[in-house]
Amino acid sequence: MNEEKKLFLLDAMALIYRAYFAMSRNPQINSKGLNTSAILGFANTLLEILKKEKPTHLGVAFDTMAPTQRHEDFAEYKANREKMPEGLAASIPYVKKLLDALEIPVLFVDGYEADDVIGTLAKQAEKKGFITYMMTPDKDFGQLVSEKILMYKPARGGNKAEVWGPKEVCERYGIQRPEQFIDILGLWGDAVDNIPGVPGIGEKTAARLIAQFGSIENLLENTRQLKGKLRENLEKYADQALVSKQLATILVDVPLPFEPEKLKMGAPDHEALKKLFDELEFHTFAKRFFTWLSMQSTEGSYKQGELFDTAGDEIKTIQTTPHTYHLTDTPEKMKALAGELKKLDSFCFDTETTGLDPHTAEIVGISFSWKPQEAFYVPLPENYHHATRQLSVFKDVLENEKIEKTGQNIKYDISVLRWYDVVVKGKFFDTMIAHYLLEPDHRHNMDYLSETYLHYQPVPIESLIGKRGKKQGNMRDVPLEIIKEYAAEDADVTLQLRQVFEPRLKETGTEKLFREIEMPLVPVLAAMEAEGVKIDTKTLARFGEELSVDIALMEREIYEMAGMEFNIASPKQLGEVLFERLKLSSKPKKTKTGQYSTGEDVLAKLAYRHPIVEKILEYRSLTKLKSTYVDSLPKLVAERDGRIHTSYNQAVAATGRLSSNNPNLQNIPIRTERGREIRKAFVPRNKDYILLAADYSQIELRIIAHLSKDKAMIDAFRKGLDVHAATASRVYGVPVEQVSKEMRRHAKTVNFGIIYGISAFGLSERLKIPRREAAEIIQSYFEKYPGIHQYMEKTIAFAREHGYVETLLGRRRYLNDIRSANSVVRSYAERNAINAPIQGSSADMIKIAMIRIFNEMQRRNMKSKMILQVHDELVFDAHKEEVEVLKILVNDKMKDALPLDVPVIVDINTGDNWLEAH
Repeated sequence: MNEEKKLFLLDAMALIYRAYFAMSRNPQINSKGLNTSAILGFANTLLEILKKEKPTHLGVAFDTMAPTQRHEDFAEYKANREKMPEGLAASIPYVKKLLDALEIPVLFVDGYEADDVIGTLAKQAEKKGFITYMMTPDKDFGQLVSEKILMYKPARGGNKAEVWGPKEVCERYGIQRPEQFIDILGLWGDAVDNIPGVPGIGEKTAARLIAQFGSIENLLENTRQLKGKLRENLEKYADQALVSKQLATILVDVPLPFEPEKLKMGAPDHEALKKLFDELEFHTFAKRFFTWLSMQSTEGSYKQGELFDTAGDEIKTIQTTPHTYHLTDTPEKMKALAGELKKLDSFCFDTETTGLDPHTAEIVGISFSWKPQEAFYVPLPENYHHATRQLSVFKDVLENEKIEKTGQNIKYDISVLRWYDVVVKGKFFDTMIAHYLLEPDHRHNMDYLSETYLHYQPVPIESLIGKRGKKQGNMRDVPLEIIKEYAAEDADVTLQLRQVFEPRLKETGTEKLFREIEMPLVPVLAAMEAEGVKIDTKTLARFGEELSVDIALMEREIYEMAGMEFNIASPKQLGEVLFERLKLSSKPKKTKTGQYSTGEDVLAKLAYRHPIVEKILEYRSLTKLKSTYVDSLPKLVAERDGRIHTSYNQAVAATGRLSSNNPNLQNIPIRTERGREIRKAFVPRNKDYILLAADYSQIELRIIAHLSKDKAMIDAFRKGLDVHAATASRVYGVPVEQVSKEMRRHAKTVNFGIIYGISAFGLSERLKIPRREAAEIIQSYFEKYPGIHQYMEKTIAFAREHGYVETLLGRRRYLNDIRSANSVVRSYAERNAINAPIQGSSADMIKIAMIRIFNEMQRRNMKSKMILQVHDELVFDAHKEEVEVLKILVNDKMKDALPLDVPVIVDINTGDNWLEAH
């Protein structure tokens, strides 16, 4: 039986671009500063094809720098394309190195595009009985499909890969033959490639016309059957339509012979692959790739297991690295270990638990290390009281303030130990947070850090307890000898990471920030998390009932406006109602899957067209409020103490701000009346307490006034003026008393927008005013506040020169794209350059205040507790006898946290719930 001849032709640049921009918000950058997102994305795509599709023949097509016939026929072809981002351009040689090392054919012909190379080979292969898959996200290839030539659209965003043949293309565009898609493109045009098409004709109109007339040529001969502007444009732009069709046609006559033997993957160059993956720091990917290669047996080109073994030369594992891990499982051994720990100035420790939530997890064991490649694991019994008794052997050393403790995400470990009557004290060194300060935009988990900086791959937890899901076990299920190796390895690796990061903190000038802010903050956050906050579930239940009634009424109103019932939560059904039934837009935006886009940004722009849009936005707001908070918060109440314990994250936001999860307190709504109701459910612990909230007033504006040294802004704050009214007065040139509410609203939007590098387009969108008016407001703003304009320009210039910006205390935000020739990419980096020093300084300021307040409350042995931090606000469970003293303490520490050139104002209020105290 003959093997099916299966040819995959990959559109290299389309796949590389797709991978690069898919990760543009959170790029993959190695320790040398190289953006490896596109390379890794392409490599993953290639591996998936090799594993799942098993092509018999394969080729990867590239464009060349040489001009094509399209450029000669139409000078404007692709003229509007942004210059390729530098990070993407730097990726291409590495992709070619990967293909060379794998001996996968690279295809190109000067004077022709990759599309033409793929089209030509696909048509030739068809004649030879091959089934060809054109792998690309580019829709243009739809014109080439046949029963033996298929489009293979790669997987994206969790969706499976799509294979399109004639049926799929014809159904998608309503045509009889796939080649008619060229005519659709000729009318529709392509903004990316600067193919003009015919003005006023979009995808749907183009598809309808070609379905009716069959081709552009026949359409142009029968324009008399059409009316109005459509006929006028077709007759006026007839030549342009024909040129556009020519430009959109993929050529199938490239001078490139189809030679099947040259389209086979050869024998991989093992050494070249290892060297390449090591340079790129693709340690995890390398393991996957070499494991797959080792399982192949292609005609004896390499032996079973050979590549897997050689990969170990570059990637160390617990099996290939000498180590001594001790099991400390008797009272005598535990006592001896505690004695050794007491002699040290510093040691590393790590806990093994049954879960990820420190407030519900049970401790399974604890490991210690103070020498590389050596560690001790102490298993603990399941019974809580027995475990607490055994841990008491180490209580003195863990609570010894003179001994420094090292850990990876050490807050988790000290939070778990709190429940076992151990309050870990002393100086801390957290490797996760150290790396966060060194590389704030990178990942900070231990596996990534170990593979990147130690070239060592730790034992994956999934190999012990399985992947996340209903069937996942926990660490109690793991045999003692295995968990000993795993747990001791964690402490050992963390200790070694400290040895790498500690000198780098000094080199980058971030050691002081690490030692004086981030590390002292760890026990503060652990204490706040342990305290938790009380929730009034009855208040939430009543509010939930009210919301259910309002949501039901709103549903009926939306159905009446739409003239039908439908699933409002379904983007597909909603899109059909808004754009097909109600026709709210002549050119509705679509998603990658072809569905109508119904995101909040899209609907906000359509609100003026029909009252149903406002109702839908309000409906979404209420349903989200109910599901995210009203229904979810009661489920998060801990059985141990009946309180909610959020988890604060120090190493998530690149700006330095804290984030939180389970629940995410930072996103609890405050701008809408309904949203504010949620805060009513946050209450004091008992009748002897009251909630006290302290909030920095306009702190980011005060920081930008300080950073920019703008005299007018500083003067407004020093005089205690309403800064938004003062801004409106200066921008609009009217006395303060004549500033209208609308003027003040505009000024407020500009004041806060400037912090985020707002553009005229952005301001016009927010204020719903013409772009010209928005531009005039911004220009006037900069004329009246020249110091702020100068600060922005100087900050961007500094970022271009150094590649980063800094806060007042030296927190760095690295901006790899600040010098990009691509204006979209560069503009995003410039906005971050302006914003990061402001947001970061604000974050540093409230962290300092938290540390000082917490320490003073501890020193005074106060009954009151700091329980929440949300943005620029701190919330306290204040004992009623201490309220006045606490107000003074909090006000002083917050005001003096970071000296500024302008007064710092703290708004302090109290109440029987969080809303009253706000």
